Amino acid sequence: MISVIIPTFNRYSLLRRAIKSILNQTYKDIEIIVVDDGSVDETSNIKNDFNLTYIYQKNSGVSCARNKGIKKAKGEWIAFLDSDDVWCENKLQKQLNFLEKYPTIKFCHTGEKWIRENKEIKYPKRLKKPNGWCFYDNLQTCKIAVSSVIVHRDIFKEVGYFDEHFRVCEDYDFWLRISKKFEIGLIDEKLITKYAGDDQLSKTIKLIDLYHVKSLLKFENDKKVRDVIEKKIEILMKGAKKYNNQKVIQFCQNIKKR
Repeated sequence: MISVIIPTFNRYSLLRRAIKSILNQTYKDIEIIVVDDGSVDETSNIKNDFNLTYIYQKNSGVSCARNKGIKKAKGEWIAFLDSDDVWCENKLQKQLNFLEKYPTIKFCHTGEKWIRENKEIKYPKRLKKPNGWCFYDNLQTCKIAVSSVIVHRDIFKEVGYFDEHFRVCEDYDFWLRISKKFEIGLIDEKLITKYAGDDQLSKTIKLIDLYHVKSLLKFENDKKVRDVIEKKIEILMKGAKKYNNQKVIQFCQNIKKR
């Protein structure tokens, strides 16, 4: 069985579209778990629309929602789907075929298609998908789409869960911890579709590099990681001084003293 975890917040119509893309999968042994992160729209109706597990929690963030779903899951493999994304119908089957071919790999992701205003957006070369033993390739930015991932449940025993202190970049943080210990499998095909919209959380949070640095500090004894931290701190400091953000200035100064 594959357990699919969908965190959601006030996206009832989009959530229905996402779930339909799961039900359309050519692979059928699937458990769907929707974790409602405190929605105030019609999201609770989803439990009447489809055969799935519905969990409601007081608004606590996407990391907490995913973690709650993971702990509830019964499947050997865990897949994630954000409620505004959709899967190609053969996405899971292709990943399972890949994992059967490479049994030592416990984490597999895919390429992605981005759509804005009904047009596909060209994917930047700097976000080329990583594979293999690729920890250092993941330091600069997040290159793995959550909705493309399937992961064996044993990985959570090794690296833990999503960091619930992170409002954004929780995926970047999690991929770093995984790629440090595990080989990453990649199917270089666009097997998910992401729709660029104005309600994406990462667009509403400034200073993304601040969260990147907090993740990288978990590996600060590694010289290559430290070099990336120093470069990101310089960028953060420059912006913080420009806008007189004393909190960020103090954060950067504290990191420099370490």
